[in-house]
Amino acid sequence: MSGPNDPAEVAAPELLDAAGREAEKAFAEAADLAELAAVRAAHLGDRSPVLLARRAIGGLPAEVRSAAGRRVNEALATIQAWYEARHAELTRLRDSVALRAEAVDVTLPWDRRPVGARHPLTTVMERMTDVFVAMGYDVAEGPEVETEWHNFDALNFKRDHPARSMMDTFFLEPESAGLVLRTHTSPVQVRAMLERGAPPIYVVCPGKVFRTDELDATHTPVFHQIEGLVVDEGITMAHLKGTLDHLAEVMFGAGLRARWRPSYFPFTEPSAEFDVECFACRGGSVGNPDRPCRTCRSEGWIEWGGCGMVNPRVLTACGIDAERYSGFAFGMGVERAVQFRHGVDDMRDLVEGDVRFTLPFGSEV
Repeated sequence: MSGPNDPAEVAAPELLDAAGREAEKAFAEAADLAELAAVRAAHLGDRSPVLLARRAIGGLPAEVRSAAGRRVNEALATIQAWYEARHAELTRLRDSVALRAEAVDVTLPWDRRPVGARHPLTTVMERMTDVFVAMGYDVAEGPEVETEWHNFDALNFKRDHPARSMMDTFFLEPESAGLVLRTHTSPVQVRAMLERGAPPIYVVCPGKVFRTDELDATHTPVFHQIEGLVVDEGITMAHLKGTLDHLAEVMFGAGLRARWRPSYFPFTEPSAEFDVECFACRGGSVGNPDRPCRTCRSEGWIEWGGCGMVNPRVLTACGIDAERYSGFAFGMGVERAVQFRHGVDDMRDLVEGDVRFTLPFGSEV
């Protein structure tokens, strides 16, 4: 229905009835709220016939204006009521469809998906890191692609040191670029000394390292280390021993003894390998064939890592006064700690991603 041209026709009952029928039909045919919104403007918008008729009432003679206005308003109210009724109906229909589609059957089993678990390497490394954070250390991190200077030169590795050869180190092409996949987390200690400047420096450095080893029961080309560095005035081997004894007790149990064996590392002098007393047999399997121990192979001790006093050449390379300051450093493999704590015999179990291996460790936080 188009708007009337003659003011005398604006309130004609037949025109208002026709407008109402068209609106009712259009609203009823709207299949959803979007279609209803699209047809609303034609019947309730500013250019709809009833609204045009109401604006034209002012041109009618005064004696018929009141009656015409009443009829137009009644027609408009009727159309508005039809629209609102259809809108409510379509809203209920939409909500009903959504409720059916999103329904949750609370009677279904809730445990059909197994509970996940964090990898034991992650939890053990975080537990070891937390030991040092509790003692006031900062956590330091560095890039896995390192320069030869950070990975070797600053740590007093000579140019002919065998660790620089292709047998141990992954070099990035071209080899002349002097970039390697870090072979230990010690370059993080170098970066910590360079970035922090003057001591005191207390940092722990967990991370991933790379060696050209074949994957087998006892080796993997990608593994994890956690190293510590302390540089301050008056630091001695006694401080180092107390720190490592505390770490061993936290990780493997109170009262656990530790021992040191002389060793050599280019970046520490003096240097030592340190062992911890077997936490499974506490040394009771040594010389006792009736009580064999798989954990330590009846040796009573478990090799865990290396340590020593920071070589003065390393301090000097990092811009620290070696006459005034001293320090200690240590490092151990996280995989070895996991094997000790959880009785893992095959290193391949740690890297193959088999959920049957990870799940027994639970979701330790």
